[in-house]
Amino acid sequence: MFDIKWIRENAESFDQGQIARGAEASSSRLIALDDARVAYVQTLQDAQQRRNAASKEIGKAKGSGDEEKAQALMAEVSDLKGIIQDGEAKTRALQDELNEALSTLPNLALDDVPPGADEADNVLHHSWGDIPQMDFEPKEHYELGEALGGMDFEAAAKISGSRFVVLKGKLARLERAIGQFMIDLHVNEHGYDEVSVPTLVRSDAMYGTGQLPKFSEDAFHTDDDRWLIPTSEVPLTNLVRDNIVDGDQLPMRFTALSQCFRSEAGSAGRDTRGMLRQHQFNKVEMVSITDEDSSVAEQERMLSCAEAVLQKLGIAYRVMTLCCGDMGFGARRTFDIEAWLPGQNAYREISSVSTCGDFQARRMNARYRVPGEKHVKFVHTLNGSGVAVGRCMIAVMENYQTADGSIVIPEVLRPYMGGLEVISA
Repeated sequence: MFDIKWIRENAESFDQGQIARGAEASSSRLIALDDARVAYVQTLQDAQQRRNAASKEIGKAKGSGDEEKAQALMAEVSDLKGIIQDGEAKTRALQDELNEALSTLPNLALDDVPPGADEADNVLHHSWGDIPQMDFEPKEHYELGEALGGMDFEAAAKISGSRFVVLKGKLARLERAIGQFMIDLHVNEHGYDEVSVPTLVRSDAMYGTGQLPKFSEDAFHTDDDRWLIPTSEVPLTNLVRDNIVDGDQLPMRFTALSQCFRSEAGSAGRDTRGMLRQHQFNKVEMVSITDEDSSVAEQERMLSCAEAVLQKLGIAYRVMTLCCGDMGFGARRTFDIEAWLPGQNAYREISSVSTCGDFQARRMNARYRVPGEKHVKFVHTLNGSGVAVGRCMIAVMENYQTADGSIVIPEVLRPYMGGLEVISA
């Protein structure tokens, strides 16, 4: 969400930033809406002042016996009451219209974000690890999982429809092991506070992090006006909603392992085989709440935390800086981590790490007291996958497969697997 005062003072750069994000230049329309609101507010104030003055004059007129003047003043007050009621309703309507217009505009990119329209314009930031050279034709994860008898898409389709999976036996344990390994890593080595979050949230929580109103079709909505979380970014970030945090408590760092739910609207025909794009999946999320001066450095720190997951698992990856047109709605800058998948012979996204500046904080009214000063400022919020459990499982299965279809368990996961070293074909 943007401050209309800031837009007034920076109209040209605001429009340029919106155009870079694929939106229209809208400062003129927004300022006109605000001008109309301000005009009604002034009209309302004038009417209220006149009503107060006329009310006092009524008493004086009656006291002096001038009943005719008193009646005229009473009629004027009655008219003013109607004007004020209409003005209040119109002012609220204009404020709602302005807020709605502001709430659908994407965040502005940082200056170092590359220009571009889509993923083809993303820029390589760096890469890590060597792509494994296999002396056999590597299989995709669903081929491996079905052959092992631990991945059942047919049963899931009967129960829930497409884009679900039933995991069984050692593969079910492998998924659990990966999630536990990641949450332990972020808590024990990266300084995050573990949080167990609700998976159902109210609309204002979804609004606060930018999923509503523009992206309602991407989430699942219940009939009592709650939403299944698309990511635990939503409840974690909303922990500071409507709060004023002491600046010396920042940064605040939260992590959660939760189920996530996405409708995958607009993805028909994409990644229909396997676990890559599911309606329900587990993910470890990292959220940081910082002051305005620390958020850029915090994003680099969060990126290194997500990278550590793949480094400890020994999975090659690359980090991409997303261009303006490929970033999420609330992001100012995003790094995507893409893990190497031998079965697809391609890098695929496994994590996104974004800084949002004060964009979400303004929607949530989340602020902090500046140490040594009396005034408050909006916090800065950041979020990142640390990482998606299902996609990490895909990467482990495909990178650690053997010629006979077995899966070697990475060493860091073996304590979570009861010491198991291989899931045998």
